[in-house]
Amino acid sequence: MLNAAQLARIDINLLVLFHVVLEEGHVGRAAERLRLTPSAISHGLARLRRLLDDPLFLRTPKGIVPTARALALRTPVAEMLSLVIGVLDTAVPFDPATSSRRFVIGAPDAVLASTATTLLEHIGATAPRVDIGLVHLMPQRRERPSDMPWAVCLSRIETREVDVALLPIREHPPRFEAHWLYDEDFVVAMRKGHPYARHPTEASFCAARHLLVSSGADPHGFVDEVLGKRGRARRVALTVPSFAMALEYLASSDLLAALPRRLVRRHAARFGLTAVELPFKRKADPIQAVTTKAAMLDAGVAWLVGTLVSLFSTGT
Repeated sequence: MLNAAQLARIDINLLVLFHVVLEEGHVGRAAERLRLTPSAISHGLARLRRLLDDPLFLRTPKGIVPTARALALRTPVAEMLSLVIGVLDTAVPFDPATSSRRFVIGAPDAVLASTATTLLEHIGATAPRVDIGLVHLMPQRRERPSDMPWAVCLSRIETREVDVALLPIREHPPRFEAHWLYDEDFVVAMRKGHPYARHPTEASFCAARHLLVSSGADPHGFVDEVLGKRGRARRVALTVPSFAMALEYLASSDLLAALPRRLVRRHAARFGLTAVELPFKRKADPIQAVTTKAAMLDAGVAWLVGTLVSLFSTGT
């Protein structure tokens, strides 16, 4: 076990370097992110290899590959860095009434469109000097059923690019904590007067032309998965990269779209939309405020999470 004198000689920057190289999987990209030279990254890794008595990363024709030891260190190193950041952030007591801190909140744009106005109005009244950055988060395509679609978003929380994320997530690694805000289900949205609203059957749903929100223009979503299991299919005539765009196109077309109920309820009057239930049953998604356990040691982040819970878990 290291004694105090040995521990004092360890440079925490080496752990930051390790964390970023592991995330990027490339020395050059890690150097750009840390604003260092590739040579400095290589020298830092060499020091860390000697300290940990492990090669940590192996060079291959496609880049560097982490060793088993490096992969085992991923979680504890990320937790240590988050803890250090949390400790430093608490050096100045947090008072929302006087604080001039800036927080970054990430979420899918449907969640942002459903919550941002209420949140910003509340912060403007109770924490007038606090600034907010909103970041659009989207899930990654799952190559295997075991893949976590929100894994990249969770990594952005760990690196404190995002302070709190509002995600439709049921499970998360133990180093994170999630606070339930509300349950979100989907409805079929369309312009007012659309004939589908008068005869909302599964057959007429499949016969209609559809709009799908897809950041990568992939015309396949959860609706298509459900219909496929039922031996049916639909035509996705248009994909758009955001829910805000979806509302505009629905208002001026005969397209249908499966959209979050809360989003449609909030913006239906503005865009002249109406909605009916999906032609099949689907379990609602829990929208949760997610951050790391270490970040919750930061009184400012804890205040933000508490504010989100108080605003939205009561049905606002």
